[in-house]
Amino acid sequence: MNAPADFSLRHDWTLEEIVAIHDSPLLELVARASAEHRRVFDPNEVQKAALLSIKTGGCPEDCSYCPQSAHHREVKLDRVELMEVDDVLGAAQRAREAGADRFCMGAAWRQAPEGARFDAVLDMVRGVRALGMEACVTLGMLNERQAERLVEAGLTAYNHNLDTGPEFYGEIITTRTYEDRLATLAAVRRAGLEMCCGGIIGMGESVRDRAHMLQVLASFDPHPESVPINALVAVEGTPLDGRPPVDPLELVRMIATARIVMPKSRVRLSAGRSALSREAQVLCLVAGANSIFYGEKLLTTGNPGTDADTALFSALAAQGAQV
Repeated sequence: MNAPADFSLRHDWTLEEIVAIHDSPLLELVARASAEHRRVFDPNEVQKAALLSIKTGGCPEDCSYCPQSAHHREVKLDRVELMEVDDVLGAAQRAREAGADRFCMGAAWRQAPEGARFDAVLDMVRGVRALGMEACVTLGMLNERQAERLVEAGLTAYNHNLDTGPEFYGEIITTRTYEDRLATLAAVRRAGLEMCCGGIIGMGESVRDRAHMLQVLASFDPHPESVPINALVAVEGTPLDGRPPVDPLELVRMIATARIVMPKSRVRLSAGRSALSREAQVLCLVAGANSIFYGEKLLTTGNPGTDADTALFSALAAQGAQV
């Protein structure tokens, strides 16, 4: 980062301000977001993060978008119990060799467990850090002691998305409240972990719902270090199956707005990237995204293959990018 000494951050954005930013003329919005990005970050630097599902399926939550929910019985998904530590570290090693410097591990739990399974996750974190990579996990709800133990193991960041704004939240999840999510994020912050927290667009929410999610995120002090912006991947058998794909320019608007209201956060272009053209992905990067998930799968949904990403980064490098 290269923020000037007098660079100040706001935590008091109003909902109306954020909606107005989001709805401003697109070229003006992208130019403003790009300028904010350049004030803080090297615009040619894009972080590559790899994501692995270390425990797949059977989740008791009823998130409408998620194929891992046990409630969605028509989804075709192979359940996998917690992976062996060595297998996870082997995947992390391959990700590092492919160019990733952050390794994220996700487990389909409502609440991070106690006992041997949590101890195994701690061993995974230690192993990833020993490889010289940042380590992030998403394990569901988390208590104070678990957060402290993750810190002791060397965890860089904890992912726990808000998904959407508080008014729309009950339309997509009924088994966990917004307050539950905020409580986990509070435990993460008190433990001193970085916060990775964002959401999903394309679930039927309004622009105001999207803006309200950003308002909640920007109210955290400090802002989340990482803000993943996901476009819905409508998986067959889930309640959101059949939702129309997100217009790429809606994703650009959301990324640009996130960059403006949280200028020091790393804005991560996440799920849904496989549906974007190379040019749409580049526009997202111009609008302020500066991280992607790298690899052919995001937990259980598809992601651009390494060949496609190699071509993308080669095109950027031809213009002087350092990736």
